[in-house]
Amino acid sequence: MARNQRKYTEEFKNTIVELYNFGKSLTELSSEYGVSKSTINGWIKSSKPVIVDDGEVVTMKEFKALKREMAMLKEENEILKKPWP
Repeated sequence: MARNQRKYTEEFKNTIVELYNFGKSLTELSSEYGVSKSTINGWIKSSKPVIVDDGEVVTMKEFKALKREMAMLKEENEILKKPWP
């Protein structure tokens, strides 16, 4: 991790995203809260909704976490399918 990298709480990130969704620009948010535009943009992208099969809506962050978990489970399944010596 970089030396000057700050940790932001999920609550703070969600607040910034909500402010953006209510019409504040990236420039305004960046200067007001001291967070880079690219960081805010990443938070916005990860909180965008993704509609799944049953009409259920999850965020991009949750979707990526589910994909990672599914890949891990598939790998574990393949290991269990291998014959014993």
